[in-house]
Amino acid sequence: MIPGISYDGGYAEYMTAPVEALAAMPESLDNAEAAPLLCAGITTFNALRRSGAMPGDLVAVQGIGGLGHLGVQFASKFGYRTVAIGRGPENADRAKKLGATDYIDSKASNAAQELKKMGGARVILATAPDSKSMSELIDGLGANGSLLVVGASPEPIQVSPIQLITGRHRIQGWSAGIPTDSEDTLRFAEMTGVRPMIEKYPLAKAAEGYARMMSGKAEFRVVLTM
Repeated sequence: MIPGISYDGGYAEYMTAPVEALAAMPESLDNAEAAPLLCAGITTFNALRRSGAMPGDLVAVQGIGGLGHLGVQFASKFGYRTVAIGRGPENADRAKKLGATDYIDSKASNAAQELKKMGGARVILATAPDSKSMSELIDGLGANGSLLVVGASPEPIQVSPIQLITGRHRIQGWSAGIPTDSEDTLRFAEMTGVRPMIEKYPLAKAAEGYARMMSGKAEFRVVLTM
């Protein structure tokens, strides 16, 4: 059940919601910082914790945007060897600050080949909604590796049966979760210091905030404050 889709909600100071949709929030979390954790946060947290990867495994995060910058943080806090994949050298410092142990510039090198040199990824978390980029990463998986798709794109992912068979690879999609998953995400973020990068707009400037989001220039989530 999604507010604004399943029932009325959003763009308001008060709303009515089904009790089973509610999640308890740690008091120490700032409201504005908690908001993106209930969408981009729960999606990346839940996908990674149920991916089958274990501490020490090589986990790559494709994209360092709204989903990816949280995915890198969660992957690092889970104890994975976290590799961030971005376009351009300007993202390297940010990726390292977020917790990545390695950074691959997909514009300067073949990301799949670079992952293979590292032994192959147990999981590649695909956060950037670019099906072509996702397709190019499949050969970077290690044995029994998974391409875990959370970035929504209407275009098909291209893969051959041989690519899947030879490495026992799989492709899996993942959406957010249920309220108990939201609570787990918030508690884990509170304990480990995972926080989204946000830009705040007051409710009175909701249209301006929406335009900022749609421009693609926000870093990385626009939050309306009351």
